[in-house]
Amino acid sequence: MDFAWQAIIMMLSGFLLLRISGRKSIAQMSIPTTVVMISIGAIIVQPIIEHSMIKTIVTIAIFVALLIVLEFLQMKIDVLEKLLSGQAISVIENGQFNLKNIRKIRMTIDKIEMQMRQNGISNIADIKNATIEPNGQMGYELKPDARPLTVGEFKKLMGAMVIKQNQSADIDGSLFYEVIQDEHAVSPPDELK
Repeated sequence: MDFAWQAIIMMLSGFLLLRISGRKSIAQMSIPTTVVMISIGAIIVQPIIEHSMIKTIVTIAIFVALLIVLEFLQMKIDVLEKLLSGQAISVIENGQFNLKNIRKIRMTIDKIEMQMRQNGISNIADIKNATIEPNGQMGYELKPDARPLTVGEFKKLMGAMVIKQNQSADIDGSLFYEVIQDEHAVSPPDELK
């Protein structure tokens, strides 16, 4: 086969075998996945140089099979997962940098602050704790006062306000008394009818 057809067949084989290996993005790849993907990239070039396409496809298939087996074993064996993928490292605790762990993972405070800004956090004091995950991304939990208001919390707050307003409503002059009462299916007092 000529050079162009070999390149096309190798690329299609590479796409097919990498598709079988999984859908992880580059940011989510573990160390073994990264090693296998780099090896596959280097192997794909070999048949063009040596004209041994079948051996190359078999080698790539072996790498992908090994990757799938390793990922399966990581799901079943926690020790192997920690060994191959690593674990989350705490870098912020109670609004303070954990300098010992930051040095341990060889990361700068500037890079942690950059990830904070990317997550919409402007003040370290707002963070209850934060970790650098095995994929390099920052996971965090905000302190209660810094958390955004959820729809559920808003509904509870509004319900509490309606109840409080009903309890303290001035029956004679309340413009919203009937609206509030209709919502709770309680009829207004006789003097308002």
